[in-house]
Amino acid sequence: MKLNYWKELEQSYSQKSRKYHNLIHLENMILELEEVKDKISNYHCILFSIFYHDIIYKATSKDNEEKSAELAKTRLEKLNIPSEKITRIYNQILATKSHKKSKDSDTNFLLDADLAILGQDWEMYENYTQQIRKEYSIYPDFMYKPGRKKVLTHFLEFDEIFKTDYFKEKYEVNARLNIQRELSKK
Repeated sequence: MKLNYWKELEQSYSQKSRKYHNLIHLENMILELEEVKDKISNYHCILFSIFYHDIIYKATSKDNEEKSAELAKTRLEKLNIPSEKITRIYNQILATKSHKKSKDSDTNFLLDADLAILGQDWEMYENYTQQIRKEYSIYPDFMYKPGRKKVLTHFLEFDEIFKTDYFKEKYEVNARLNIQRELSKK
């Protein structure tokens, strides 16, 4: 059964339509969190949250996170994961929808790892924007550009994009510069 769940994850994140929200994104999140592993109280929960946070990902859907959280809950129940851990993972996955600061420190590390791409050098960031555009290729520019602008503005409206001191120091300044640079091209 465990092997089937891993295959399910692998197949979901390997769909042709996934240009950014794929296995490389998961790997990058895990690599980002390796640096702060000692600050995370339940690393195993975070790993499950990473694996399942984008398992359902359709550009046309507004409830990907909810569906991903529900699927995670179903799978983890069958693996006999304790209910308090399932609830934690479920809530962490839901938190990736709005990326608002959480009272839970582990959730904040997850959110920051999810957004770490925003603070990379311009070349990596620009590649990310191209991958996202391909994922949303179903939408013509006149629909995509206002939606993308709304998402980017949402992040800039946060007092701080990154919730943890570690990621704030590492990426905050560059993330804001990247987002502003992208917006200036729209």
